Amino acid sequence: MRIPAHSVCTAIRDDIVSGVHERGSRLTEELLARRYGVSRVPVREALRTLESEGFVVTRRHAGACVAEPTAQEAADFLEVRMLLEPLGAARAAQRRTGAHLKVLRGLVGLGQERARRGESEDLRSLAGWFHETLAQASGSPGLIALLTQLRHKIAWMYVVEQPARPVDSWAERGAIVDAVARGDAERARALTAQYAERAKGTHRLRRPQPPGRRTAPVPRVRTSQHDVNIAGVRN
Repeated sequence: MRIPAHSVCTAIRDDIVSGVHERGSRLTEELLARRYGVSRVPVREALRTLESEGFVVTRRHAGACVAEPTAQEAADFLEVRMLLEPLGAARAAQRRTGAHLKVLRGLVGLGQERARRGESEDLRSLAGWFHETLAQASGSPGLIALLTQLRHKIAWMYVVEQPARPVDSWAERGAIVDAVARGDAERARALTAQYAERAKGTHRLRRPQPPGRRTAPVPRVRTSQHDVNIAGVRN
């Protein structure tokens, strides 16, 4: 059975983001095909996609290599996300479905509960699901794709620390959901912009590791852009 190139692309991208493939390292088709158990054809297609996304560069005499983003590029990506997320929230207020609201409210409830318990690892996953669902609720495939790619890039370039008061962060997310539920696009936009500005302070730029020293694993970024799955989420 032929493995789709997009599945190979997702696997390679995840390994780049998590530091398995270090910045500047070569990505040979033969070794990647062996690693992921596929032929070289989907690997070649995946590398072309990852180059268009900025995760891979082609160098003379070296071929495909993991990109090495600069501090300025990292800052730019964070700034762009801060501009797009409020737009996504405003669109969500206009286009969200009942299913989106159910999931968003369920995630806020779970986040507040985990925050009170101090379960930080669960909070990272829940935050990712929340912001992905909010993007999906925008009803704009192009915007969803942009925000998904930005989340990948930022997870690759930054260490994200837990806020000093995670309960307050989830209360802010709850207020955003309330604005979305009321269809108040401007309120949703303003609250999301305020949240994004405060969250910016929790981002710390990753520093390149010395040669031969593997970077520490980082949380994987979810890549699904399908309709939200409300199974198991409480009202």
